[in-house]
Amino acid sequence: MDTKTQSAYQEELQRLEQTNKEIDKQLERLRATPVYYGPDLTEQALEVLRENGRHNLTKAIDEPYFGRLDFEETGTGSPSPLYIGKAGVEDERTGRLLVIDWRAPVASLFYSFTGGLDAASYDSPDGIIDGLVYLKRNLVVRKQILQRVVDTYDRNEDSLSVGDEFLLYRLGENKDNKLRDIVSTIQAEQDRIIRAAKNTALIIQGVAGSGKTTVALHRLAFLLYQYREQVRAERMIIFAPNSMFLDYISGVLPELGVGNIQQSTFTDWALDVLDHEVQIADQEITLQRWFALGSKRPPVDDQAPGRFKGAIAFKSFLDDCLNRLETTYVPTADFSPWDGVKLPIATIREWFFVENKHYPMIKRRERVVARIKRWMEIQLEKVWEQSLKKELKKKSAQKLRTYLTGWPEYTAFTFYKMLFTDKGRPDSLPVELLQNIPESIVAASAKLFKKKEVGLEDLAPLLYIHTRLHGISSDRLFDHVVIDEAQDFSPFQVAVLDAYTRNSSFTILGDLSQGIHAYQGIQNWKEFSSFFQEEETGYFELERSYRSTMEIIQFANSVLQRGVSNPLLAVPVFRSGNKVRVLQTSLKERLTLVQKAITSLLAGTSSTVAVVARTEKQAQELHDALTLIGIETNLITSKQRVYRGGISVLPVYLTKGLEFDAVILMDVTAEHYEATLMDAKLLYVGCTRALHELWLLVTGDISPLVTVDQSEITTTEFPK
Repeated sequence: MDTKTQSAYQEELQRLEQTNKEIDKQLERLRATPVYYGPDLTEQALEVLRENGRHNLTKAIDEPYFGRLDFEETGTGSPSPLYIGKAGVEDERTGRLLVIDWRAPVASLFYSFTGGLDAASYDSPDGIIDGLVYLKRNLVVRKQILQRVVDTYDRNEDSLSVGDEFLLYRLGENKDNKLRDIVSTIQAEQDRIIRAAKNTALIIQGVAGSGKTTVALHRLAFLLYQYREQVRAERMIIFAPNSMFLDYISGVLPELGVGNIQQSTFTDWALDVLDHEVQIADQEITLQRWFALGSKRPPVDDQAPGRFKGAIAFKSFLDDCLNRLETTYVPTADFSPWDGVKLPIATIREWFFVENKHYPMIKRRERVVARIKRWMEIQLEKVWEQSLKKELKKKSAQKLRTYLTGWPEYTAFTFYKMLFTDKGRPDSLPVELLQNIPESIVAASAKLFKKKEVGLEDLAPLLYIHTRLHGISSDRLFDHVVIDEAQDFSPFQVAVLDAYTRNSSFTILGDLSQGIHAYQGIQNWKEFSSFFQEEETGYFELERSYRSTMEIIQFANSVLQRGVSNPLLAVPVFRSGNKVRVLQTSLKERLTLVQKAITSLLAGTSSTVAVVARTEKQAQELHDALTLIGIETNLITSKQRVYRGGISVLPVYLTKGLEFDAVILMDVTAEHYEATLMDAKLLYVGCTRALHELWLLVTGDISPLVTVDQSEITTTEFPK
């Protein structure tokens, strides 16, 4: 350690000791103060402040800060050191901020400043504040111990530089079974997304490893901080591709001090809104089932069920059907509870179409039926003879039940079902529109609906019908929605979610190059952006990949280029590692080679290893075979809810969103990975899960997607 570095280390050591003492003192006092449970409102408010203090200080005690920025605001005459951490800490005696919350406006300088002698600025509540940056320093503190000091910019140095040393240090760390926060390494382009205005529909195209999921989670924490009077955590939601992925990302928000944000899959949320009236069909042909059965690739044209029912054109079709239903929904005859008494249909129509026009259809029906019952009570009050009144009351109730049989109280499913069957379909529904649905979809849907089962692509239409029929209760509305892996969502799904979201406040993120669910997803982000006002929409591209080494990214890019026209390629950060290994072996030696590869990787620097098969069935067989020879692995299936780390065996389509220190891709042959768009995206996804090591095992002819001259080719002899 040179003299300058030693001096900086000692300076930071002294500062850390002072900060730790202040945090310990405040936390001890707050913990010693009894929690107030009484009725006094002032004391209740003070207790909330005390509890927030306990929470923030507890979060800060082990790692109070991670960065320092010396900034001289214009007109002040000298720079002040600003320490940036996950939670703000104030000196109780002087009122000076010892640590600034990473979400505060001035903290944005730490992320946006990329060097140079020019003035820097940030946007504060009082306007733009500018000045000069003199020092940018990254710090690693663990358990109150200073472990690392890295200056990435020093204005007083003869040679100015902004390096990636600290970023590379953090990227080189091994992964466990949870995604981590990135507050200490947020890059300028990521920070711009995190701090974007709330009432904006952000669409983020991010290559594999660009940190888009983590950025979205940090954006939620920022919105709660910046708009604390307008948004609530319990009114935010994250939609993830599966339950296991939710478990994988579950640690990030608590690390950032954020709780109570809803996390779900679209399927689970939709079924809950629909009150579980339907269930997802076991036999529905989804991508998972295609892969599990080892079948040929699913269709991706617009006549495929997912693309057809997920299109906005299908929403327009449902609008036409529901509009026709609404105009003819009210019965056409007068209502007569007994002879000589009549409620004119004109009055009923007035109640439905005029007086209650602002309510959704089923709510209007409920209110009109209640009004009819009240009208009947008034008519009965005019009858004085008690035995006759009793007889008329019974007769009128039966008459009303008969009258209402022609006015059914539809649910989303009962209405949707009759579009695909003749049974119960009102004459008013547009038969000419129904004829536009492909016969194969009609037949498959009718078969499913008989068992009260639906496909995944039916959920958005059902939710839309439910909304038109029943409306949306205020407790169902979201303040902000994050959609992860959004390239696999349909336009109809996003349109439905927009109805449930205040002010179109979205963070929509994904990667078109990883669109392995093309049979239902999108092919261009314009399929989503067209929903929103142009001035309230933001589009960002994250091209830099921070996950994998240069060798892995370059190899993955070559795979994509051989199967995808005009692919969105990742730009790696300068982190070099081992070459990608392609190991050619025989079926007889295949399992032995896998065993040796796992042993070698774990003996090195890898903590998490993924053995990736082409299909779910093959993953199961591989897991069983490895278990028999004494290798303990975690089998990951489509029903998995927890990611455990260690050695995982899983099909390639389930690797999306996850990352591992090392990945062993099995059977990368011409049979399993053809030179098609779908297979290129799948193999690209599998390759880009690896942080440090990527090995491919080949038994037979190598896949045409693999450019072997960029890899280290070996035989069955294990690489030294």
